[in-house]
Amino acid sequence: MKRINIWAFTIATFGLMACAQNKSQPAKAAQQEQNIKQEKEKNMGVQNLTAELFKQNIMDYEKHPNDWVFQGERPVVIDFFATWCGPCKATAPIVEELAKEYAGKIDFYKVDVDQEEELAALFGIRSIPSLLFIPKDGKPQMQVGAMNKQQFEEQIKAHLLK
Repeated sequence: MKRINIWAFTIATFGLMACAQNKSQPAKAAQQEQNIKQEKEKNMGVQNLTAELFKQNIMDYEKHPNDWVFQGERPVVIDFFATWCGPCKATAPIVEELAKEYAGKIDFYKVDVDQEEELAALFGIRSIPSLLFIPKDGKPQMQVGAMNKQQFEEQIKAHLLK
């Protein structure tokens, strides 16, 4: 009789643990959804750009080596920078702020020239920060050197929001 009670207690305990575990699954799913939402909100800012992502989202320079064929849905700003560059560090918060202001209208990317040498070479980056303004239609325009927010907005209006 004692053994039956112990077995019944053990089975009941495992059953309750299993039920409790199932209740936490929706909580975990909700937490994962929240994390994804926060990540998307974070990504509304400036995104890191690799050569592979550039070919997928902006222009495949291997398929079109001699022509500019823009593949993006929105105009793009690309900030070519280096982590050790003082003017780049001064420009970064402005780029982040503008990325949030123009979210859904303009895509903002950043390229670390020390990590993505292929992209830096593709655009002949010799001085940083360099900012590439890519309109939906037309040719991209390069701006070399740090800019304040007002200058940056003037470039956006002149090249991207025509």
